[in-house]
Amino acid sequence: MSEVMRARALRPTAGRDFNAYYDVYIAKIADGDIVETLRAQGASFDAFLGDWVATKWDYAYAPGKWTVAESALHVLDTERVFAYRALRIGRGDPTALPGFDQDVFVPHSGANARSVESLRAEWCALRASTVSLFEGFPAAAWSRVGEASGNALMAGACAWIVAGHCEHHVRVFEAKYR
Repeated sequence: MSEVMRARALRPTAGRDFNAYYDVYIAKIADGDIVETLRAQGASFDAFLGDWVATKWDYAYAPGKWTVAESALHVLDTERVFAYRALRIGRGDPTALPGFDQDVFVPHSGANARSVESLRAEWCALRASTVSLFEGFPAAAWSRVGEASGNALMAGACAWIVAGHCEHHVRVFEAKYR
């Protein structure tokens, strides 16, 4: 197994490689090559969006909760943020990266005015870009550690967080919106 393949399969450790807050996401992902997990998840989430989510696009399960459209776009926004963090950290940029507030993003996202088809197209392009980013990482990039939201964050952990966050929201959709 090559050094890059070993790096892609190395599960990050809470408290050392990422803020333990994100362990709830990472724990949802099976061991293995995280890039292959991201690739497979990309296709399955696209199908998921087109399957039943489209029929409940403007549905919120309780007052003040996000609609299906807002929740779906939140998955994309979060992926962009963590891919950007991985890029900066993986390329050796020592700049501390700020946090982001999902509750500020969502009301300004325009998600409820978007069609399912436009969001699915954006998802496919975004996930292809995320997979390409991580596929291109040399072995050393996976283990570089930077700072995001005031905590240590390893570039490779971002891939696991992205996958786990998406899986988390699939489970929320199934539990709360179906």
